[in-house]
Amino acid sequence: MWDFWLADDGSTFHMYYLHAPKSLGDPALRHRNARIGHAISQDLITWVSYGVVLQPDSPDAFDATATWTGSVLKGPDGIWRMFYTGARFYETHNIESIGVATSPDLHTWTKQPAVVIEPDARWYEKYGDSTWPEEAWRDPWVFADPAGDGWHMLITARANNGDVDDRGVIGHAVSPDLEKWEVRPPLSRPGAGFGHLEVPQITIMGDRAVLLFSCGVDTLAAKKAEGFDGGGIWSLETDHTNGPFNVASAAIVTTAPLYSGRLIQNRAGQWVMMACHDASDGSFDGIVSDPLPVRWDSERGGLTTVTIQTKA
Repeated sequence: MWDFWLADDGSTFHMYYLHAPKSLGDPALRHRNARIGHAISQDLITWVSYGVVLQPDSPDAFDATATWTGSVLKGPDGIWRMFYTGARFYETHNIESIGVATSPDLHTWTKQPAVVIEPDARWYEKYGDSTWPEEAWRDPWVFADPAGDGWHMLITARANNGDVDDRGVIGHAVSPDLEKWEVRPPLSRPGAGFGHLEVPQITIMGDRAVLLFSCGVDTLAAKKAEGFDGGGIWSLETDHTNGPFNVASAAIVTTAPLYSGRLIQNRAGQWVMMACHDASDGSFDGIVSDPLPVRWDSERGGLTTVTIQTKA
């Protein structure tokens, strides 16, 4: 297992996670074989798995090959929605789109067959615009507008301009009702040192808004990779949850193997981060960490973790 996202119904924590069979042998093949699993916990430490809840659809579907990372929230209509990434792999590349599934109880999910949104070429790179081997449009993070004006979606995306290794941006879309979505210009600028900014999450921690994202050393821009032994998880304090974001000023929280970090409050109200293991040397553990207590370090302008423990 690797990327995951969390939902809290008030009494139980729900984890949705990507996983693939170890029998594939080569860990790199997991991306082409990803399914979304579900587990529940009362304390974020001990989990009970309920198996697969979403998997690829028909050969002509937007998620024909794999189902990838997303986020879950409850709408004002009482329906839970999972916005997730659908991937279609071809011989030389893959195309990513964002779809949605709904649930009354966080256990049983029903897909909507239509794509919710795809990248708009006015602002975002499409496959073939550069040598980048994918059409990046994934990891949707959906949240309510703080002023009550609809909903926002943050997206792992790439701008249609700049150096090929330095086009990573936070994509943006808005909706009045969680049903109809409109793609907007990115909330960050290319040239910040990232080939992509994966699994973005925006969170209000006390009196500050914090943006969290991940980038591996192999997808850092060449100018930023110097001096880094590995990529990892990055954080940024921001004035507004809906941007803009100065991601060039983000501070690294922790380097490899921890990746795809997620922030959540435990039942004691303490902010913790969980993350998967994705070592930069090519090895792959298939592990998600136990909750790591975090605090904001004003001197370095970023999140700081405390003791690290791991759990299979």
